Amino acid sequence: MFLAVVEAGSFTQAAKRLGTTSGQASKLLSRLEGDLGVRLLNRTTRSVAPTEAGRAYHDRLKPLIDELDALDLDIRNISQSPRGRLRLTAPLTFGTRELAPSLSAFAALYPEIELDISFSDRLVNVVDEGFDMAIRVGRPHDSSLIIRKLCAVRIVVVATPGYLVIHGSPEAPSDLVHHACIIDTNFRDPNRWPFRARDGDVQMVGVAGRIRYSNAEACVEAAISGLGLACVPAFVAGDALRAKKLVRLLPEFEIDPYDVHVLYPHNRHLAAKVRLLVDFLAERYKQTPHWEEGW
Repeated sequence: MFLAVVEAGSFTQAAKRLGTTSGQASKLLSRLEGDLGVRLLNRTTRSVAPTEAGRAYHDRLKPLIDELDALDLDIRNISQSPRGRLRLTAPLTFGTRELAPSLSAFAALYPEIELDISFSDRLVNVVDEGFDMAIRVGRPHDSSLIIRKLCAVRIVVVATPGYLVIHGSPEAPSDLVHHACIIDTNFRDPNRWPFRARDGDVQMVGVAGRIRYSNAEACVEAAISGLGLACVPAFVAGDALRAKKLVRLLPEFEIDPYDVHVLYPHNRHLAAKVRLLVDFLAERYKQTPHWEEGW
């Protein structure tokens, strides 16, 4: 508990990580300080920080606990197959549409591992919220985590052939001002779509439309209905492009693909279940993603 409080800087977060209450966490730390006869933590209403003695105790104690955890893990791995709960967070649409089948395949291979998956577009704090790993689309910002690339996702502009017969095909991003655009409000700047300029720089082009959905799949369905152009990830549009329900527009102006990464905390003795899933996903996505095939 002492290690958790120092690393989280909070009794509440440390208690949540270890599955108890903040009151119990405080009692345990007070008991430890009483046993040692020294104050380990400075407590204020806003923060908790180690004293000089607490910092020294933490620096000596953490390697010992790490070694003990590693010993337990090694013995478990010798005596049995990987088991236990594995918590993962992933973006909603990519997670439910693309990642879920991979996770189900993994679960079939390792029946002793419990999967607890949170599909959410909220950017969670992996460590503070007790997740073992995270899937992120785009550039990761958490430099404290190990980052491994899985695959890349193109962002494509699409419309139905019927819409294009009536309204014409845009020849350049600037032509979008003359088209009805279906807005995906999940993008950071929904009313401006990114394109690669002829000099290689990214330019943001203003778009407008009467339909705004906070879901890429809904945007694709609206485009299939002939309601306008949609700018969506390729893994969402791939099936419709392959079936010729949609046509890809302005491919020469597409920006570089967004990378999909798996992130997990630094740990010298990475839990076998985490390593297994990371390696499984890396192997599964090492080839050209299936949503890129056939169009």
